[in-house]
Amino acid sequence: MRLPDLRNLGVSLRILVLVNVIALIAAILQTPSLNEAVTALAELSAVIQPILLASLLLFYATYPSLRKLGYFWGSLVILLMEIALTSVAHYLGVNFFGAGAMPPLSRIWLLTVIITAIVLYYFYLRHRALSPAITEARLQALQARIRPHFLFNCINAVISIVRSDPKRAEAALIDMADLFRVLMADNRELVPLAKELALSRQYLALEKLRLDERLDIIWHVEAMPPDALIPPLILQPLLENAVYHGIETMPEGGEIIIKIYTHHDEVHIILSNPYRNHSGHHSGNKMALANIRERLELHFDAEAQLMSKVSPDRYEVHIVIPYHPHSI
Repeated sequence: MRLPDLRNLGVSLRILVLVNVIALIAAILQTPSLNEAVTALAELSAVIQPILLASLLLFYATYPSLRKLGYFWGSLVILLMEIALTSVAHYLGVNFFGAGAMPPLSRIWLLTVIITAIVLYYFYLRHRALSPAITEARLQALQARIRPHFLFNCINAVISIVRSDPKRAEAALIDMADLFRVLMADNRELVPLAKELALSRQYLALEKLRLDERLDIIWHVEAMPPDALIPPLILQPLLENAVYHGIETMPEGGEIIIKIYTHHDEVHIILSNPYRNHSGHHSGNKMALANIRERLELHFDAEAQLMSKVSPDRYEVHIVIPYHPHSI
């Protein structure tokens, strides 16, 4: 369990909406009529909004340090920061508007603790709902359908060249070992884009070994940031689908095009493959896309996008994620 990314725009918007919804509910519950509820909400907002905006700024500034503390201590520090902010706001309010204009400090503290606890619990539940354990299980279920077929074909391809080209066969076995080591690893944390790209190249080298001239791979990665952090196993499952649903369905083969670049502090990953309207194509791709979309939402919230489109002869997936460089 970890704290939400407090520098993420989607997380900040969720906090804003959630706190204001709580304030609205509180105003409605403590007044007998709608008109009085509006007045109570305005009074609450006069206290809450400055604290809320100051909190978001403070979260943004301190998030790198909070992240290092872990979930429990980070949550405790957040609660203490909120109590300190409300105390400062109450002190300023008493000095500027008088003691009668401000509610008792104990009441503000109680409201602060309740709102902070609700917000933290909301993100806890949301993290549980989008837990990597759940999404990894779905990914494993998806790959289990393809992996035996892929493994069987790769072994046959290695056997076919083990005497004529032993060095190439040895390299292929090393690629297989590396690929399956990553697939069986605990893939919860973000990894550098260069690492995901290296894994994808190893996978495609194995597919090239058995498909030969039917598989043509075009890379446009000169402008990619190798240190950009992305969820693991984002590109490789898409390539697996591109081979399985695109290249293998065509006797003449085709091109898989991979383009990765940055634009306005965003990383764009575009993958396209040949497309024909075969049964099963859509269902297979949708399973992979749904899994990847969930993991993107888990790590980047509203700042990540995944789009797909079908043209008469091509299928394209476009992923956009914020550029967060890997710090060594």
